[in-house]
Parts: sequence; C-alpha cells; structure tokens
Amino acid sequence: MEKFDAIVVGAGPSGNAAAYTLAKAGLSVIQIERGEYPGSKNVQGAILYSDALERIIPEFRDEAPLERHIIEQRMWVLDDDSYIGTHYRSDAFNQVPYNRYTILRTQFDKWFSEKVSQAGAMVICETTVTDLIMDGQRVVGVRTDRENGDVFADIVILADGVNSLLAKKAGFHPELNPGDVALAVKEILFLPQETLESRFNVKEGEGVVIEMIGKITQGLMGTGFLYTNNESLTIGVGCMLSDFKEARIPPYLMLEMMKNHPAIKPLIEGGEMKEYTAHLIPEGGLKAMPQVYGDGWMIVGDSGMFVNAVHREGSNLAMTTGRLAAETVLELKQAGKDMSKSNLAAYRTRLDDSFVMKDLSKYKDMPGIFHANPQFFTTYPELVNNAAKTMLTVDGVDKKSKEREILKSFTSSRSLLGLMGDAYKMWRALR
Repeated sequence: MEKFDAIVVGAGPSGNAAAYTLAKAGLSVIQIERGEYPGSKNVQGAILYSDALERIIPEFRDEAPLERHIIEQRMWVLDDDSYIGTHYRSDAFNQVPYNRYTILRTQFDKWFSEKVSQAGAMVICETTVTDLIMDGQRVVGVRTDRENGDVFADIVILADGVNSLLAKKAGFHPELNPGDVALAVKEILFLPQETLESRFNVKEGEGVVIEMIGKITQGLMGTGFLYTNNESLTIGVGCMLSDFKEARIPPYLMLEMMKNHPAIKPLIEGGEMKEYTAHLIPEGGLKAMPQVYGDGWMIVGDSGMFVNAVHREGSNLAMTTGRLAAETVLELKQAGKDMSKSNLAAYRTRLDDSFVMKDLSKYKDMPGIFHANPQFFTTYPELVNNAAKTMLTVDGVDKKSKEREILKSFTSSRSLLGLMGDAYKMWRALR
C-alpha cells in the first residue's frame, strides 16, 4: 500500500499552493492532475495578485512567466453606444515590487507545477481521481483510473475546481446551484506589441485592466473585462449560469455583441483571435460555501466557492486558501495530532482570520441583490450615460434645466421611492 502524508487533487493555483507549501516543509506529497499537463485545461488570460504568491514563493518575480504589471485600472458602465467610468493610474503601481500582473494560465500553471516538483512533491498528470477512499466517515485516500491506482494519505486536499465531482460524490456539498455559478467566455486576441502599447498609452511591461458592467450583458447579472498581455488582449464576459439558461442567449453571441460596442471595438481592432474558451466561476459567495473540512479532507480554491465576485478576485483567494490549508496540516503534524474534523477546524479559524472570509462576509448579500435587481445592469447604465450626455451637450439650454431633465429621467424610470430603495439595498450590501 502506497501512503503519503498528503494527497492534493488538482494542479491549479490553489492545489499548487497547497502542494508546494507541504512539500517545501518536507512532507511526502502526491499531486494528481487529470489534464495532460498543469494548465492544459485552464482558461488563458488572468490576473495574478502578487501578495498571495509572494507569501508562498518570495522570489517568484525572478522566474515566473509574467506578462505585464498593471499600472491602470479602468471601470466602465456602458449603455448601448457609450460608457461612463473612472480610470485610476498611479506611478506607485509602476514601482518594484509590482502589485498585480497579467498572466497566461497555461504558462503560469506549468511553471508553478515545476516549482512543486522541485520542492519534492510527486506530480502525476493525465490521471483522474474517480473516488475518495473512506474508512467509515473518514477520508483515507483516493482511487484513480490507473491500474492499481489506489493512493492513501493522512490528508486529502480537494483543489479540483468549481465543479468538484469528488466532493459532490462524497456528499461534502450538494449539486451546484446555477444561480451561484457564472459562465465566462474569453478570447485571446493577438496584436503587435507596439500597437497594443500605443493604443493603451503604456510602455513595455506596463498593462491596463478594464472592468465593465451594463448593457453589454443584455440585462443579465454579469460583467465584462479586458486585460493587456505582452502581445495579446484577453477579452471576455460572464453571467450567471441560471440567467443564461433562462434568457437563452448563447454566451459566444453575447461576447461578439460586446466586441462590437463602439467603446470596445477600436481597442481590439485588428486583433487576431487565437483562443476561445469557456469556464465556470463560483460566484455564490459566503452563502453558497460548502463545509470546507472534515475527517481527513479539506477543500480549497474554486471548489470551496472562494471567489470575490464583486472585486473580480479569484487567484489570490485560491492561493491563500491552498497555503492556509497546508499550514494547518503542518501545524497539526508538528503537534503530533491527527487529521480529524475537530483538529482541522483550525483551517476554518485561519480562513476567518484572513482577508478571504472577511471580504466574502462583507459582500455576502451582493449576489442576491444583483440577481433580484436587473435594473443595476440595464436601467441605471442607461440613465447615467444619458445624464452625462445631457450635461456635456452644449445646446443653449441652461444647466438648471438640464439638471431637472436628468432628475425627471431618473424618477420616471425608477420613481423616487424606487431610487431610495435601490440606494438602501446597495448601502446594506456594502456596509
């Protein structure tokens, strides 16, 4: 019987963070990945938050395959043919050490997995974990699709993504609710480096992120995004899976309509599409979170709904939960304690003390409010864009009259009571 200190299922950011932390500390670790290689089944463009990775691999900037460090954040609210928004650009974000980067997941995950191997873990790819091996209520190992593929360990860490079949099969969490999961579609569009830098007013190595809400999602709860890479753009849009099913809008069509928006089309003009991908993102937040530990097991990353949908943060929560899970195991090992549910409760304590649970708690009501109030994605984007157009049009009408016209457009669309109610909902959700 082959036994390890720990089994990690999955080689995404959360699984790699857990496996690396455990192996670096000297534990015997096996990491099992069903893809051809780590990153082979991941969506390409993404944002890397340096603080989370720096706590695991302090020297990562010297060797990781990074695209651009982000110096500018744009936030747009769009109607059918215009947008209103804010830009934040700071030279502080242009100083080493950089705070955020764009990455290509295929390259990044392969590099991270190599670090896991170098730390001493055994990384096995093209292998599917079909079942958890139980001893009563306790997880003691995994069964794989390989011949004689049973593997045993003191702890099994599930990092197998949002649609965690193992956790569902074992009854650790129920079937995914379509209202708690977003379906995102992305494209990678290649552009010459000089064109990209000129178009976004950046220098070599500098990058821009644009996050968008409004009518680009056709009234559905969702967002759009655009990231600059070295010689490509990542552009995409995501909405709740339940909304896609109800509205019967094909995701690829929504992306095409978004790409043709007058504010977006000039930015991607001439881009050559090299990749199209779709994936699920857990956005149910705290209220949709399953139990994340039990006798002999823990859940990290997307499998545990660890995504801050309001701020579009995922990789930092994934790596942090993977690290905290590993640190919990190391602490118990050093104390000579077993991996029982009562002892693994320390993992939840670590989570509660971290930004992960504090942020998820802060925004726990946001998914429900946005889902129940589509006006935030339709009526308000149109109202604020029309208000800006009215005030910025010089046509001989006095400004006081324009203000009355704007107020009338708001009250006729939502009523004064409706406006106050919407403001109260947002205040309650954000406080």
